[in-house]
Amino acid sequence: MKVYLQFAGLLYLGLLAAGIIMPRVVDLKTHLRTLPVFIRRLFWVYYGFIGISLISFGLLSFIFAEELASGTPLARAVCGFLCLFWSLRFLVAVFVFDVRLYLKGFGLRLGYQATNIVFTVLPFLYGVVAFNGGIV
Repeated sequence: MKVYLQFAGLLYLGLLAAGIIMPRVVDLKTHLRTLPVFIRRLFWVYYGFIGISLISFGLLSFIFAEELASGTPLARAVCGFLCLFWSLRFLVAVFVFDVRLYLKGFGLRLGYQATNIVFTVLPFLYGVVAFNGGIV
């Protein structure tokens, strides 16, 4: 279980990379320019907090993998939360966001599919640990 969680922790690096290039890919500055200053700032604050959350989830999963795999109620609750979080994120990716306009080129299409794979793998890994925590 520890190795699964450390692997999950490493997957966050890919999500961070995708998040870093996203503003350029979608020409975000042009879109945000038309919005009031408050809304622009609000977006960037949310964007920053998402980044902090990804870093935190990744570090927690990697550094505290053994504790998360221990099967304690808190460890199972954290893994259960992350399973639910990433399950919902996958559903949003599939049913809410239509990114076809921005997937110009093989590399962007490949990156998009890779993020969807991560959105599928993370809930699976956290779910396995949440339901089987403490079992090696």
